[in-house]
Amino acid sequence: MLKLAGVLLALMILFGVLGFVVDVAGALTKAAFFVCLIGLGVSLAAKALRKD
Repeated sequence: MLKLAGVLLALMILFGVLGFVVDVAGALTKAAFFVCLIGLGVSLAAKALRKD
């Protein structure tokens, strides 16, 4: 019974860490998306201004 509790505790810790890593990766992906979006907007604006 104690061995089972130890295994369940280890699994709980492992899945907690994995969940945290997935959350961090999701946040980084959102940040990178917005940075790319802003870069695209600036690039398009610069291209439009250069044509004038």
